[in-house]
Amino acid sequence: MMEFRQAKWDEKLLFEYKGKEMGNSEIDLPEGVRRVKLPFPNLSELEVLRHFTRLTEMTYGIDVGPVPLGSCTMKYNPRIAAKILQSDKIRNMHPELLKVGEGRGILKMMYDLQEWLKDATGMDACSLQPPAGASGELSGVLMIKSYHIDNGENWRDEMIVPDSAHGSNPASSSMGGFRVIRIQTDDRGNIDLEALKAVSSNRTAGLMLTNPNTLGLFEERILEIAEVVHSYGGLLYYDGANLNGILGISRPGDMGFDIIHLNLHKTFSAPHGGGGPGAGVVCAKGKLASYLPGYIVEKAGGEYILKTPEKSIGSVLSTIGNLPGMVYAYVFLLAYGEDIWKVAVHSTLNTNYFLSLLRDLKGVTLPFGTDRFRKHETVISLKHLTEETGITAEDAAKFLLEKGLHAPTIYFPLIVEEAMMFEFTETESKEVIEIYAEALKELIEASYREPKTLKGLPTATSSRRLDLVRANHPQTMKPSIVYGVRGEGKEV
Repeated sequence: MMEFRQAKWDEKLLFEYKGKEMGNSEIDLPEGVRRVKLPFPNLSELEVLRHFTRLTEMTYGIDVGPVPLGSCTMKYNPRIAAKILQSDKIRNMHPELLKVGEGRGILKMMYDLQEWLKDATGMDACSLQPPAGASGELSGVLMIKSYHIDNGENWRDEMIVPDSAHGSNPASSSMGGFRVIRIQTDDRGNIDLEALKAVSSNRTAGLMLTNPNTLGLFEERILEIAEVVHSYGGLLYYDGANLNGILGISRPGDMGFDIIHLNLHKTFSAPHGGGGPGAGVVCAKGKLASYLPGYIVEKAGGEYILKTPEKSIGSVLSTIGNLPGMVYAYVFLLAYGEDIWKVAVHSTLNTNYFLSLLRDLKGVTLPFGTDRFRKHETVISLKHLTEETGITAEDAAKFLLEKGLHAPTIYFPLIVEEAMMFEFTETESKEVIEIYAEALKELIEASYREPKTLKGLPTATSSRRLDLVRANHPQTMKPSIVYGVRGEGKEV
C-alpha cells in the first residue's frame, strides 16, 4: 500500500490522498494533480526518420563548412578524440573516483596536459577545472582579488580593460567586485601607453589583456605595458582567446603576464557552442599558483593524485573539469608535438592571404593601418560601403548566409564601425579562403548595383531575417505558454 498525506506549499493544503495498491492503473488522482494529456503526433518510423534527417540537413557546423567567427571560431574537432571518448574506461569513470586516485590513465593524461600547457604559456601551474573561458576569466579575477587581500591591499579596487577587449573581460571584473577602468586604443591598434600610465595607480588590481589583441594585432610595447602595471603593484591577466596567433612562437609568461586562461574549446580543438561544454584552463606564475581553483594533478612516487592548492579560491565546478575537452586538447597536442608552432604560422598565413585577396576592394577598409600583418584573425570595416550604398555589415552577413557560408562575427570590436571579424585558423584550406573572398567581391558589386535586393536576404535559409528589435528585447515578443503541475496555462 502507498499513502500520500499532507503536502504543503506556502502553508496551503494541496491534497490529501490515500492511494490504492501499487501497479493499479486505475488510481483515481484528484483533478488538480493530473498530468495534462500531451498532443503527441501519431507518426510512422519512416516519417520520424525523414523528419530528423531533414533537421540534420538544416544544421550548419564545422562538419559542413568553415565557422570563421573571429574570437569564437570553431576549428576542426579531430574524430580520433571523439572515438577515444566512447571508451567505457572514460565514460564510466566517476569524478569522485579520480579524487581518490582511481583512473590512473586519466590522471596521467591530466598531468601531462598540465605540463604541456605550462610549457606552452610560460606559467608555473595549471588548473584544468574551469568549464568555460568566462569561468576561467572569473577565476583569474578572483585570484587577483584574493592575492591583494592576503597582502593587506584591500584598497585595490580597479581593473583596467582596453576598449578592444572581449565583452566578458569587463563583465568578469565587475562580477569580481572591481571598478572597470577603460583605456583606448592608439592609432596603430595598440593599447595607448600614455593612457595606461595616466590611469594606473595604487588602486590598480590588474590589467586584463589579450595578445594578439582583438584586432589581430600583436601589442608592440607589451614589455613596457607589463612594466607599468607591475610598477604600481598590479597584476597582468591574459585572455587566452587569441593564443592561436602565437602558440609555439611566444609565451604570455615571457611577456610579463601573471595569470592566463586557455580555451580548450577553441585553440586546442575541443568542440564548443552546440558541441560544448567548453573548458577554460587557468594557469599562473609564482605565488599566484597557490590561488588556482579546484585541483592540480601531482605526481608522487609514480602515482598521480589530485591536490587543492594551498590558497585556492575554491572550486568553480562540482567536478574536476570538462574531461572530454581535456581529451581533445591532449590529442591535439600529441598530434602536433614539437611542431605546435605551425598552428600560429598557418593561421597567420591564412589571415593575411585572405586580406591580400581583399586589397583595393571598393568600400572595404582595414582599420588601424595596412602596414602591419595581422595574426590569427582580422577585422575589416564596411563603413564606406554603408555610407555609399546603405549596405551594412549585417546585410553582408546575410548575403554570406544566402551563399551557404557561415557569417563571421559582426559589429565587434565596438571600436570599429561596421566591423566584420574573420578567423579561419590553421585548419581551413586555401580554397575555402578564396571562396569567402570571392563572395565578398560579389557582395560589393551587388551593393552598388542592386542594394534593395540585398536588404531582403536571406531567402535560402530555414529562417528569414529576424526582427532585431524583438530579438534583443524579449519583453516585446509574444508571450509563451508554459504549464504547471496543475495543467493550467501561464503566460511568461
